[in-house]
Amino acid sequence: MAIPYRITGGHSRRSPLPLPTARAILAAVITGAVLSILCILSFTHSFSYLGFQPRSVDKRESSRKYLYWGARIDCPGKHCSSCAGLGHQESSLRCALEEALFLDRIFVMPSRMCLSSVHNTKGIIDSSNATSNPRWETSYCAMESLYDIDLISKTVPVVLDNPRSWYGIVSRSTKLGEGDVAHVQGVSRDELKFNPLYSDALLVNRTASPLAWFMECKDRTKRTSVMLPYTFLPTMPARKLRVAARKIKEILGEYDAIHVRRGDLLKNRKDRFGVERSLHPHLDRDTRPEFIKRRIAKWIPKGRTLFIASNERTPGFFSPLSDRYKLAYSSNFSSILEPIIENNYQLFMVERLIMQGAKTFVKTMKELDSDLALCDDPKKNTKVWEVPVYTR
Repeated sequence: MAIPYRITGGHSRRSPLPLPTARAILAAVITGAVLSILCILSFTHSFSYLGFQPRSVDKRESSRKYLYWGARIDCPGKHCSSCAGLGHQESSLRCALEEALFLDRIFVMPSRMCLSSVHNTKGIIDSSNATSNPRWETSYCAMESLYDIDLISKTVPVVLDNPRSWYGIVSRSTKLGEGDVAHVQGVSRDELKFNPLYSDALLVNRTASPLAWFMECKDRTKRTSVMLPYTFLPTMPARKLRVAARKIKEILGEYDAIHVRRGDLLKNRKDRFGVERSLHPHLDRDTRPEFIKRRIAKWIPKGRTLFIASNERTPGFFSPLSDRYKLAYSSNFSSILEPIIENNYQLFMVERLIMQGAKTFVKTMKELDSDLALCDDPKKNTKVWEVPVYTR
């Protein structure tokens, strides 16, 4: 039953409620604030307990000092007049991002990445073009076409050195005077962080190693000194690349994957006696179908769907594996990839996401002791040239 209005003075209207005292209002506000904080803390703790970390805010909002390493990855450095592959450039970029994270500065990222012609063959999506080896026409691509800059900035604050953002930073530092720009070379991270001569500067203009940027992070065997894992950039592709990878994984269902790197690694040279030698003497043998089949049999059961990512261009090269596995390649998904892929770096980033989603993933060579690999040759071998082995 509804409560009737109180009748006063012959007019039907609500009785005015008594106004609360100032002390009561203050108490209510304080109580509400405390309860809100407790709820937030409880909510955050609950997510942490379940294994999820609450998503942090974009760190560009809290930092106003900048770190600049150069207009191109590895430049200044060894590769100003050349261009390295994606993995090499990612190692250098990760090193620069680590320093920005350590210094609590916004990293001014190059707005473009160079594309090595050695790693930019176009025919991999369309298998019918495999023998012609056509190449993508461009030698550069926008960094935003490769990586999700906003997603990276959730961990390491980043701005691109394109005219709009970079011009504003340079203009601001110029107005503030030379004391707010620190030009450094051969200075340790600790000194950059704790020496006021550098730490107070608005912009640290860093000339990294004259060899390659990643040389600044050379001691990566000490895992405790690694602030960003190797998997950081591979999980940060541009959104359209992540969407494409997700669609392909949904079509594949449950699958396994192998990465077969041949092409650029199969480099032989003759010694002074005319004998062929290789940095990876077993690689050519171990990445042939008959050897792959024997190698992966103990890890991947017969009848499984096997996604193969490879830079091998010979048509039908992996066909001998089809009597044991259901084979899948990027070329099987050209309707998804062709509208968005503009270079081979983008393609490999999609393939890398697909391989990460496999139930069993076999690499070409080990990077970690726990990895499964087709070849036992060490991946990092740049000095010892040996006679190639083709026997069992």
